[in-house]
Amino acid sequence: MLAALDVVKDFTTSAGTRRVLDGISFSISKGEKLAVLGRNGSGKTTLIQILAGVERLTSGYIHRGLKLSWPLGFSGGFEGELTGYDNIRFICKIYGADLEYVVDYVADFSELGNLLHTPVKTYSSGMRARLAFALSIAIDFECYLIDEVVLVGDKRFKERCEEALFEKKSNKAMLLAIHSMEFVKNYCSGALVLKDGRGRVFYDTDLACKIYASL
Repeated sequence: MLAALDVVKDFTTSAGTRRVLDGISFSISKGEKLAVLGRNGSGKTTLIQILAGVERLTSGYIHRGLKLSWPLGFSGGFEGELTGYDNIRFICKIYGADLEYVVDYVADFSELGNLLHTPVKTYSSGMRARLAFALSIAIDFECYLIDEVVLVGDKRFKERCEEALFEKKSNKAMLLAIHSMEFVKNYCSGALVLKDGRGRVFYDTDLACKIYASL
């Protein structure tokens, strides 16, 4: 199980301390898919980055009982001087994944091909996102952390991403920071709605979407 208990996150700004998350609690078990709904600036991405360990929480507790992915679409962990292949090899060592399988999968899914043998610093943001997404899917995580940024791009690649996540990985837990009500209703078992730093989980997704629409 992945669980958050009374998570608080403050940011220090020139105008003073801003509390983005104020006592957020929820849990996800294997196979469950929880949407995170909220207007821009409500803390959706911050929450996902805290769960992934990219951001530190101010207070509260995170129980990581599932093997978590990094935020899909997040490519900040790549070493720009190394090639895509060398980054893959490094990550495979960390997670104990089969290098040959992962390289073949990433090359095919990302459509980067021989570009995997060039430095990541030469990649466009879209190429980095494709590399990060394909690598996330190639490694067998138990829970995927998904920011809506991964669902953008050309129509064909977006459709491949959706198939890889919601069909081939349908038995995995997922936390999705998303705006699409269609995705919530089609794929999610519940939704965490964020407003003014506070949050509440609804297992009636139609109700969650109505509340979100009224924010």
